[in-house]
Amino acid sequence: MTPDSLLRIGLIGMDTSHVPAFTKLFHDPAATGDLAGFRVVAGLPDGSDTPMSRDRIEGFTNEARELGVEIVDSVEALIERSDRLMILSVDGRIHRRQAEALFAAGKPVFVDKPVAGNLGDGIAIYETAESLSIPCFSASSTRFGPRIADPGWREEVGKVSGTTSWGPLAYQAGQPELFFYGIHGIEALFTAMGPGCESVTRVKTPVHDLVTGVWNDGRVGVYRGLLQGDKSYGLTIHGEKAIVNLVEEPSYEALCREIGRFFKTGVPPVTPAETLEIYAFMEAADESLRRGGVSVPLAEVMASARA
Repeated sequence: MTPDSLLRIGLIGMDTSHVPAFTKLFHDPAATGDLAGFRVVAGLPDGSDTPMSRDRIEGFTNEARELGVEIVDSVEALIERSDRLMILSVDGRIHRRQAEALFAAGKPVFVDKPVAGNLGDGIAIYETAESLSIPCFSASSTRFGPRIADPGWREEVGKVSGTTSWGPLAYQAGQPELFFYGIHGIEALFTAMGPGCESVTRVKTPVHDLVTGVWNDGRVGVYRGLLQGDKSYGLTIHGEKAIVNLVEEPSYEALCREIGRFFKTGVPPVTPAETLEIYAFMEAADESLRRGGVSVPLAEVMASARA
């Protein structure tokens, strides 16, 4: 494949390890299938005042430059050089601003997790994309991990009656507590359960952070955020025929393959409705904690976010 035939990717946000990791995957000369046919050509350093962003921009920008990525100084320059766009900023609070600037190009956009810094901004991102007919999606890499993506477990369990998902948890100040790292285990939970969660309750201790969701058909899905002890990822999936335990790890390669397929087809692998339900689940969990652990309907936080 010649350089002229490659789809050019532009990145905004150079403050996360995803920048060099994703770039290496798309630049791999041995890449095949949906991972092949791309080149990350431009990157725009952009971040926030949070130390996790501010203190890492220079280092990851330098890594990207060493991988052949041209560092540009404006959104206009990024758009001009790119066929497809990715928002990788570690701080979700600036994703709405970045997305609205990139949507003007009319090109497909992938938004790294968390999709936004609050549910209202997430809704605004997807509504703006829809109004402009811009293909857009966001997802955690856990959704596409090799174990959970393997259809074999679905054949084994039959109809899923409930799931418990767990994984390491860390909080980032200034946004809902589960958005930054809880998204990984919660996205896995929804991958197994599907959409349809109606209400959430939450209990938080220094050891574990436990969120229980009740689905509209009576099924129960549980997320356990691990603050102490072993911090592996996994799921227990209860079904009509069997109970299956999956030990899982997020897969950058699998995620980038999905991004590649999306960039080629314009078809997102996750619907906006499901993604927003996941973020409503997490925002409702925060509201449950504020209210002392009572059940909070997702419809309530969705309505509040749209107000």
